[in-house]
Amino acid sequence: MTRNPKETHLLLLLTVGLCGWLIPGGGYFLLNEKKRAIIIFTTITLTFCIGLYIGSIGVIDPVGSKFPYAGQLINSPAVAIIGYHTRGGGYNVYGKPREIGQLYTGLAGMLNLLCIINAIYLAHLRRTKTTGD
Repeated sequence: MTRNPKETHLLLLLTVGLCGWLIPGGGYFLLNEKKRAIIIFTTITLTFCIGLYIGSIGVIDPVGSKFPYAGQLINSPAVAIIGYHTRGGGYNVYGKPREIGQLYTGLAGMLNLLCIINAIYLAHLRRTKTTGD
């Protein structure tokens, strides 16, 4: 059974986007942009880890801070795992460290969203250049 070229193109775009969400920079890695993938992985992961260092693991709070958690969740599915373990409220963080930690971890998620969108767009451009659509 042969697939429609539009179906394979959509499948490629979805795969690139999913890989970019699972591992920051993963979409670029699929597109053989290895240097770019390493730079993005390092930048986003370090930004996220700095946020965790400043505010502790308690800044990932799916119950008490839903809006920042939505931004953090775009970083990777690992945030959902951390959120599952911290939702009991045993990791309380107050004041500036909480705010700064949430900003850094949320910023890492937003950066990853930009990189996912860019990787999908790059995959789309490469596909349209080779097929002439």
